[in-house]
Amino acid sequence: MTKLGALVVGAVLITSGLALVAIRTSTEFRYITIFAMIATLLITQFVAQSLTAPLDEMNHVAGSISRGDFSRRVRGADRRDELGDLASTINRMADDLESVDRHRKELVANVSHELRTPIAALRALLENVVDGVSEADPETMRTALKQTERLGRLVETLLDLSRLDNGVVTLRRARFEVWPYLSGILREANLAASQRGLSSTSGLHRRTDVHLHLDVSPPELTAHADAERLHQVMANLIDNAVKHSPPHGRVTVRARPGPGPDAVELEVEDEGPGIPEAERHKVFERFNRGAVRAAQQGPGSDGGTGLGLAIARWAVDLHGGRIGVAESARGCRIRLTLPGSLPSRD
Repeated sequence: MTKLGALVVGAVLITSGLALVAIRTSTEFRYITIFAMIATLLITQFVAQSLTAPLDEMNHVAGSISRGDFSRRVRGADRRDELGDLASTINRMADDLESVDRHRKELVANVSHELRTPIAALRALLENVVDGVSEADPETMRTALKQTERLGRLVETLLDLSRLDNGVVTLRRARFEVWPYLSGILREANLAASQRGLSSTSGLHRRTDVHLHLDVSPPELTAHADAERLHQVMANLIDNAVKHSPPHGRVTVRARPGPGPDAVELEVEDEGPGIPEAERHKVFERFNRGAVRAAQQGPGSDGGTGLGLAIARWAVDLHGGRIGVAESARGCRIRLTLPGSLPSRD
């Protein structure tokens, strides 16, 4: 629009200037008219070229994006006009689509890898039994059961993520006392670990040397949340904290009033190696295991699937709350805040 306006103004000025020249020099108007038309056409051609060239480039880039090539970008995004705004919009769209496509490919690769490992182990085990290499004794069957359970946990977690992505998960919020609720979760964790191993979306561990401590203040603190979904969050956080604790370490679960009416702030803190600051923003991404490298894992950890914290983040988001890695002098501290009431979504 700016260039079109300049074109009109320029044509009027040229015509007016040539008319003044004709009057002062007694030049015939037909010659002045011809000169004015030629000058206007030249300016129009220049302006049209400057307008259509970026549009042609945008058309080519948009065509490449539609064919799945998200690497191309439109030049001229720094222009301060409508074409510059359009170029910036197309480039942002290409960035978003490229990110989504990269995450989709990573998801397929990671899911394939996660499924292949237990399937390959289970297949090798059963082939040995069928070929007579090993006996179908209780120990062999327990190993096969463990791989089957791992597959089941992974599939169940992927289904949970699918439900969350599709928005079909509803919250059944109710008010409950925090102390007995968290006490029950810790009691279940201790019981499962002592009998077989704590089952969760992030794996199994058999840590019986880690002490679980509960700190709720005030003792009559209450929360307004979906107890089942919150149980899933806390079980995952406690499971991860226990896995990465040193021998005879301590995991502390805290509950305090949060900022705002009826809000609750929950923390799970361990004494492990902690999470590097550069990786803290990625720990809640699906299949991310950058912060649980083998050198940092506690005894009995299998590394998990990298989905537990992603599930925790989604569950907290459903409540309208926040979850993240908080500063800690030692180990790792995960903090989540639940609002007193579900925020309205306009």
